[in-house]
Amino acid sequence: MSTTVSHSSPVTATVEAPLLERMLFPVRNGVPQAPWLMAFLGTAVGASIFAVYRWYQQTYSFTVGLDYFEPEFQTYWMNLFYAQMLLIMIIGAVSVPWLWFTRPKVIDITPLKELGVYNLILTFMAVGSIMVVAVLGLFVEADAAWHQVTIRDTDFTPTHIGLFYFAIPLGAVGIVIGFVWLHTRMPDFNKRVSLPLCLMASAPILIMPNLGLNEWGHTFFYAEELFAAPIHWGFVTLGWGLFAMGGFLLQCFARIRVLTLTLAEVEARDELAEAA
Repeated sequence: MSTTVSHSSPVTATVEAPLLERMLFPVRNGVPQAPWLMAFLGTAVGASIFAVYRWYQQTYSFTVGLDYFEPEFQTYWMNLFYAQMLLIMIIGAVSVPWLWFTRPKVIDITPLKELGVYNLILTFMAVGSIMVVAVLGLFVEADAAWHQVTIRDTDFTPTHIGLFYFAIPLGAVGIVIGFVWLHTRMPDFNKRVSLPLCLMASAPILIMPNLGLNEWGHTFFYAEELFAAPIHWGFVTLGWGLFAMGGFLLQCFARIRVLTLTLAEVEARDELAEAA
């Protein structure tokens, strides 16, 4: 797809930019850099949230988390469930409409700034990959172990509240927000739909039917919690959806190649102008 971009020279001194912009889009010697400081801060914040959540599970799961019908379970776990589901729904309900209704009619972005945005996207995906590993280790594996050693009474258990009602919905809302932002702010995606990113955003939604089947089956007729159990087969949809990340990366790299060539042409033109 052909996209018109500005060929103006790379911009103004970065010192004049706000601190947050310099952290998100660092530039060194006129070349956009990966925002490693923001990556470190994002990883630290995510790790802290998951660490506190894991501590909470370790502390209260076996003391007040074994029986849904006990008053203590309602206090320590269902209140947490209601709070985090409300927070996630508010984030999605506010962010998506705001991104859509504030979208610019004309996307005017220099090649330098656009290249910096792609650096930010790739860095964000790297941080997200660390968070996925944390979710797999701290929540998914813990959920299977929990149901192997305790009696399942309802769909609301300490591990389910952390996995199915926190980690996965939070990731799903984050991908949807990123999907809307990318298609309303970036020139290469503004007039088309990225199918790989669409598959990634759809993956958490597509596992919902199997999630309902899984919980119903485990409650009434299937006690085994091995991941290879047939009742779990539908969950591979989530993994297959995430494989689409490779296609999205190829789309990003193709655009990055165009932008780097554009910047090289601008630099060569400026050097010729100065020599003349």
